[in-house]
Amino acid sequence: MQDLSSFHDVSFPLGVSFGATGGPEWRNEIVGLTSGHEKRNARWSMSRRFYDAGTGLRSLNDLRDVLRFFEARRGSLYAFRFRDPFDHLSSEQDAPPQATDQLLGFGDGVRRQFQLAKHYGDYQRIITKPVPESVQLAVDGAALADETFSMNWLTGMVEFHEGHVPPLQAKITAGFLFDVPVRFDTDRLSASIASFKAGEIPSIPIVEVKSC
Repeated sequence: MQDLSSFHDVSFPLGVSFGATGGPEWRNEIVGLTSGHEKRNARWSMSRRFYDAGTGLRSLNDLRDVLRFFEARRGSLYAFRFRDPFDHLSSEQDAPPQATDQLLGFGDGVRRQFQLAKHYGDYQRIITKPVPESVQLAVDGAALADETFSMNWLTGMVEFHEGHVPPLQAKITAGFLFDVPVRFDTDRLSASIASFKAGEIPSIPIVEVKSC
């Protein structure tokens, strides 16, 4: 068999993804105490996203595109990029991304690498799949030229070039578009032309993966 990585750097059909349903899930444990109070414990340190792309199908051509994509990923075997219809921007309220949207950290005069992240209150979500060529950086509010840094599009890691290392206490921020690394949460897709024309939409479950 061909030696392939566990992640294919390809995007699920965008037109279908923007009609998908789904969102984040947390896994918590809640224990009721005899006093009537309850104890809550977080089983996951990060949320995980689940989607059903079946609701995004608008035509038989969409369905055929998804079937071809499913075959190329060998079902659930290989992960891929998915554009979350509700959350794919560093900015708020669908505004265009700006270099000052999200805090990445503070300089110490030596550190050259910073991880892309998005903040939801005090929760920080690591962003590993920025959309190529979408990342903008700023240091203390001043936007940087593209040639001052490099971007790893498969890890979300920013690296400043020699001579452009952020100074001590400098505030590093970023703006970007991003995808979610996901896989199909099934090894079988079931669809028929007759039922599709009648309005019966097949389920296409997709789940976020944390290892890519």
